[in-house]
Amino acid sequence: MFKDYNMNQIVLPLDLAIKLQENDIAFSIHHLVESIPEEAFDAFKRQTGCPSYHPRIILKVILCGYTQSAFSGRKIEDLTKDSLRMMWLTQGYEPSYRTINRFRVHPDMKELVRQCFVQFRVQLVQEKLIDQEAIFIDGTKVEANANKFTFVWKKAVEKHLDSLVEKSNKMYNELLEKQIIPELKRENEEQLSIEELTQIAEVLEEVVEDYTQKIENSDDVSIRKQLRSERKTPKQILKQMNDWIERKQKYENDFEIFGTRNSYSKTDKDATFMRMKDDYMRNGQL
Repeated sequence: MFKDYNMNQIVLPLDLAIKLQENDIAFSIHHLVESIPEEAFDAFKRQTGCPSYHPRIILKVILCGYTQSAFSGRKIEDLTKDSLRMMWLTQGYEPSYRTINRFRVHPDMKELVRQCFVQFRVQLVQEKLIDQEAIFIDGTKVEANANKFTFVWKKAVEKHLDSLVEKSNKMYNELLEKQIIPELKRENEEQLSIEELTQIAEVLEEVVEDYTQKIENSDDVSIRKQLRSERKTPKQILKQMNDWIERKQKYENDFEIFGTRNSYSKTDKDATFMRMKDDYMRNGQL
């Protein structure tokens, strides 16, 4: 035996609200839009032409369509013909996609959306779903228009800086032992500052220049050869020192850009690199 099935007989109930579940999204949308003051819809009134749909109907249709991931006017129009909740919200009206789209681009739509937000927040507070004193921010990730291969990582910069500090301290101690430079009054015993590295470089320049003058003033080939050999070490150290100064300035600038972040892009310094969802080939994306 089968259940009675007759397409030629009127089936009750005619009230579509009975067919919807108690917690259906359509009821929330209905109460939200109905709570908006009537004055907010005054700008949508027309004195001439065919009577228009009430703005509450179109607003309900648009909001309900968005909850169902239907964002185009044609898809929302189709839902008014196929969806029970849409049929109930429109009470049988079927606004076309042109009507829906014209409503969305209306100059006063911005104020209407603001009213929706206000009423929605009021309802959340009344239902004690949010704390009135708190501000909630979602965790949406917005992909920046930055080169994905120009990232700078904070851990990498810290690693390179530690290596630079270790090498520069070792070089400074060696220069003191060989009495090539005088001892500096250091502000920080753990690492040399950029100013202190610059002072060392200036002293080395003087040492190299002194050797150069002696070489030019000497006519003895063996002495000139010995002076060139002695000049080689401070000259190489000077080149290394200038490279360290440049790198340390870059690292300090990187830390200023980082702030509390762990990375940034060279082409868009406001962009922070983070792991996005894997694509269908399970390739991790940044």
